[in-house]
Amino acid sequence: MFRRNFLFGVDSATANVIGVTAEDLYQPGKGYGFVIELNRRHQELLKFPELNSGFDTMYWYQDKNLTYIQNDVNGCFVDSNAIVDALAEDEGAHYPGEHRRIPLSFKMDVPRQGNFLATITIRPEETMEDVLIFTGRRRLAYKGTIEAGREFSFVTVINVCDIVPRGQERIYSDTTIDITIVADKPRLTGVSVVETKCPTIYIAGDSTVTDQSAEYPYAPGTSYSGWGQMLTAYLNKDVAVSNHAHSGLTTESFRKEGHYAIIDQYSKHRDYYFIQFGHNDQKLEELKARGGYRINMLGYINECRSRGAYPVLVTPLARNSWKGDGTYNDLLIEYAEAVKEIGKVTETPVLDLHGLSKDFIVTNGLEASKAFLFPNDFTHSNDFGAYKMAGFIAQEIKRVCGQHSSPSYRFLAKCVTEGFGEWVNEEEIVLPTKPEKYEGITNPNAGALLLSEIEELDTNADRAAVLDMLIKTARFFPTNVYNDMFEDIVGHEWYAGTIEVAYQNGMILPEMVEDSKFFPTKEVTVEELIVFALNGYSSRKTLPEQEPCAYDDRCADYARKYVRAACSLGLLAKDGSEDLTRLVTRGQVVELCRAMKI
Repeated sequence: MFRRNFLFGVDSATANVIGVTAEDLYQPGKGYGFVIELNRRHQELLKFPELNSGFDTMYWYQDKNLTYIQNDVNGCFVDSNAIVDALAEDEGAHYPGEHRRIPLSFKMDVPRQGNFLATITIRPEETMEDVLIFTGRRRLAYKGTIEAGREFSFVTVINVCDIVPRGQERIYSDTTIDITIVADKPRLTGVSVVETKCPTIYIAGDSTVTDQSAEYPYAPGTSYSGWGQMLTAYLNKDVAVSNHAHSGLTTESFRKEGHYAIIDQYSKHRDYYFIQFGHNDQKLEELKARGGYRINMLGYINECRSRGAYPVLVTPLARNSWKGDGTYNDLLIEYAEAVKEIGKVTETPVLDLHGLSKDFIVTNGLEASKAFLFPNDFTHSNDFGAYKMAGFIAQEIKRVCGQHSSPSYRFLAKCVTEGFGEWVNEEEIVLPTKPEKYEGITNPNAGALLLSEIEELDTNADRAAVLDMLIKTARFFPTNVYNDMFEDIVGHEWYAGTIEVAYQNGMILPEMVEDSKFFPTKEVTVEELIVFALNGYSSRKTLPEQEPCAYDDRCADYARKYVRAACSLGLLAKDGSEDLTRLVTRGQVVELCRAMKI
């Protein structure tokens, strides 16, 4: 049976223990080490959040080195507060609102897919408060305080499984374990991993369920999160979680894009199959609640049972959606009711997340509920919200499965714990903005390794690059799906997901499309940039009221209201001196993104 032990802060090894120091960075041949900005840039697979810890730097830091790892007698650590303070001093990167932190991520190879028990040891010199331990693809395993002067030891089960990463069209093999510590001074003293056998909860679903990645300097209130990645916080080590939900998926595309094939391959007798869809099915005529949606759900249930596994249905998470008269607007009730009917007909347990999340939103109201959602988003949870929703799922598992006639469902109910108490934000949630001063800091960890080349900013920007920068600035929700709306863009292109997000958020006007073609490599004029940018701006803030400006007779009719808004916001010279037909550079797009302040 596979077993591996690591002791941190030492540069030696015995037959049973591998010593790890701050200089040990992960690389495939080595099989273990820390993941920082440097090796993430130079190793292709580390660029996929689903094959990594799920943490990555904010996009404007991705050619910089932030994570400075140090050693002492108690292990390896990162002085997160010092790094964030240095960013504030050297770059003007002040982060109002939530306290932000730099994670410490360790990665190791294992011989095969399966479940592994990990014992994580931390011996702090001073008390560590608000500690978060994530495993795998940013799944929460622990939340709490670690007292100084004693050795803290925590045991958790980690599932290792293949995945179809966001934006990819094939299954990627994954045989690695990631452990990430978040704290003011995150630390690792020891890690022991041993192969184990236990049932696995396989999860199918959409963006409200998936393992979302997070940018750092990290704050939970401004990180997208699905309840599937928080469920581990409410389960003991007798059951593992393997989350294959993805953004944009339906009951149909989950199968067509290869995600179901992974579950079909790895799930076995006594495993569980949680299914939550509806948010995207409702957008398609062929996937109506009592039509294609119901047929697909029935198919999953039957196939799951044929493998000896146990299906569990979850009603779709409610949105923070309200009518003009102040009453709640339930946009997913049809799908929630359809799931309950399917559960009754097939005698499948149904966890009513829709009902519990709806009651939670209605009780808290429109404004208070926003604290549990990504800023300016009415559907997708932040880490606080996902943790809360996972708590509802755990509550339902105990209620529904605990009363089931099947011993396997009752076993699952016994695996549920109380979690780690309330996790509520007590600070204002403010989206981070790119620092005014942007030069980067020096990281002593860099050693002799080469920095990646800094991208030239004086080259002309094309449509795909412009939209990529703008959707990151507006922090629109990423997607794994491209719906083939343009003839000159296919799904395997790097920018296909970017175009889909821009299209869904109204940034691409009909006047910018010709004969069903978008021309993603076309260079962008000032006028087009303003249209793209102000459409993105309008999804986060209200456009200024229309006022005539000096460009009214020089811009296209469809662009006029955006050009006027740009003048009002100071994004264009009000005297009409700007040439709207001039091509823009990537550097100028960056400056506009910063100037919009969204």
